[in-house]
Amino acid sequence: MNLRDVPLETLSGKPATLSELVGDNVVLLVNVASKCGLTPQYTGLVELQKSLGPRGFSVVGVPCNQFMGQEPGTAEEIQEFCSTTYGVDFPLLAKADVKGDDQHPLYAALVETADADGAAGEVQWNFEKFLIGRDGTVAGRFRPTVTPDAPALVTAVESLL
Repeated sequence: MNLRDVPLETLSGKPATLSELVGDNVVLLVNVASKCGLTPQYTGLVELQKSLGPRGFSVVGVPCNQFMGQEPGTAEEIQEFCSTTYGVDFPLLAKADVKGDDQHPLYAALVETADADGAAGEVQWNFEKFLIGRDGTVAGRFRPTVTPDAPALVTAVESLL
């Protein structure tokens, strides 16, 4: 399955696919939350977008409220928080389940990919990152504690640009 063609919904409620949102850019898909200890990673994600975006890269955020209710807001509240607090200008999708019975089909495919330690399976927490190549396949998986400026993540992104 080409992940770039999976039906999605934007934070503003419009239907889309990754291809429609970001063209043929390399994508770093991140499940995000506004009230998490890892929320300051937004700063690094914005910086990554600014530095690599012109080379054909895009971060895409997926708000998720499945981890201790750390993304309780409405779409409007999430958008305002992200843009006002962190200057987020990359695409945000509608709030979605990344695990469990109502897991979004995109995440059902993503979690089959193993991380650097060889572990696949359920998303562990907010800010887990999946790197999707131009061909629509997963090129890497980075657990929540891997920051956006981590050498392994940056090198993986740059290798696809």
